[in-house]
Amino acid sequence: MIFDTHAHYDDEAFEGDREEILARFPEAGIGAAVDVAATLDSIPRVLALAERHDCLYAAVGVHPSECAEMKEEDLGTVREALQHPKTVAIGEIGLDYHWDAPDRSIQKRWFLAQLQIAKETGKPVIIHSRDAAEDTMEILRDFAASTGAVCGGDDRCPGVIHCYSYSVQQALEYVKMGFCIGVGGVVTFKNARKLKEVVRAIPPDSLVLETDCPYMAPEPHRGERNSSLFLPYVVREIAALRNTAPETVEETTWRNARRLYRLEQDNS
Repeated sequence: MIFDTHAHYDDEAFEGDREEILARFPEAGIGAAVDVAATLDSIPRVLALAERHDCLYAAVGVHPSECAEMKEEDLGTVREALQHPKTVAIGEIGLDYHWDAPDRSIQKRWFLAQLQIAKETGKPVIIHSRDAAEDTMEILRDFAASTGAVCGGDDRCPGVIHCYSYSVQQALEYVKMGFCIGVGGVVTFKNARKLKEVVRAIPPDSLVLETDCPYMAPEPHRGERNSSLFLPYVVREIAALRNTAPETVEETTWRNARRLYRLEQDNS
């Protein structure tokens, strides 16, 4: 079965056929997905979806591009949502320097505040990082060291670097720190040379699948609305890059995702 570690089924892009897509998960070999909040307003929608569907889990947090108006009391909303039995992570959180706003100091403030909640609760984090490689690495290196959470040993991964877009060297450094690397539709693009190198280079127990749907659809559906139903294309590409069977990729990434989200004891 395939585990989609990062989706946005609460997005309005799925208003017309959300239930139909989720109902098709079994026939497509999709066993589970994590619906990830990006704003405070999206948190109730994400939780409601996870409550209604056995195949969905929730992640709660505020995206760096959405943190400009955050207040200290808003952290209470995140903390409360973490108490929900189907909430498995804090995310997506991080840094996005692609645009000039919010100010970088504001992004860092709320990134660090949400990481602090992760430290207190023991929840893994889902990290968004765009054009912010150096600052993200510095902050997460301190976070991983202070939590003592690593892959291996007690198998408590500190989190996942979502939609990974940096170098092989940085990927290996994140893996060394215990993080998983999230790979989705971009790996099927002909011009994704760097990401293909990352997939070949990282150890198999550090790789997880994701869609970021409705965004980032793989070839041959590039430019269309994405969904977990397209993940078999990503599986086949990764299998070819790693010279292994698609079934092996599915089994390994399923196991990795369940370890990442602390679901090993969950029989669902």
